[in-house]
Amino acid sequence: MIRHGFILKFMGRHPRWSQLIVVLLFLVFWELAARFWVDKMFLSPPSRVYGEIGRVFSTRGVPEALGITLLELGVAFTLAVMAGLVVGLAVGLGNFARRSFMPIILLLYGIPQITILPLFILYFGIGAPSKIAFGVTHGFFPIVLAIVAGVQNLKPILMTSAQSMGASRWQIFRYVILPHMIPTFFAGMRLGMTGVLLGVLLAELYVSTAGIGQFTAIFTQSFDPTRLLGLISILALMAMVLNEIVRRGEAHFSKWRN
Repeated sequence: MIRHGFILKFMGRHPRWSQLIVVLLFLVFWELAARFWVDKMFLSPPSRVYGEIGRVFSTRGVPEALGITLLELGVAFTLAVMAGLVVGLAVGLGNFARRSFMPIILLLYGIPQITILPLFILYFGIGAPSKIAFGVTHGFFPIVLAIVAGVQNLKPILMTSAQSMGASRWQIFRYVILPHMIPTFFAGMRLGMTGVLLGVLLAELYVSTAGIGQFTAIFTQSFDPTRLLGLISILALMAMVLNEIVRRGEAHFSKWRN
């Protein structure tokens, strides 16, 4: 019991060790499953996958596809953040706007967006614009909902106090509303980033002639789990890097809370 309590206390103080242990256990399970339980046609062990990452990059067209996907992801995420911030503030700060438009936003968010992918293809074609637009729709709604929730959690007494001291609308937004909505805003950005990545990859997977989604389909149809899992690992690493950038941004703008 003492040793068990010591381990839990150590893990609580050093969460990175617990994260590392979870990752190692997952890799060990994956290695054993790929070698002894699952057909090699469908699953490759991580030792082979990560040993042949170079073969993934040497595949003709993969580096260019990564660049295209990153560009689409960056543009879609930027547009989703800008649109989500404007709409979220407009809906969250106005009682009439919230009562009028919030049910519509929730209704649209509940629609399985993969079912309307043909509409994006019809309106934007099969090029980059349709992937960007489809990615924006996946990231827009989580950001809007997070901003509305953050604004609604703001204590009314803070607004009243600022107004009573003669603060302008811009000063109220800059020094009262914005600092208190930062945690939920960045939480929405994380969810939105994941959604944008999902939307872009789904669009590439189904209709693209360029991008990572196309190679995901090629490796799947050719029963090449090594390169497929290597490509998935690259995408996972890319998502983790983007998530870490957002996390550092949150830490920078939330210093006043410490």
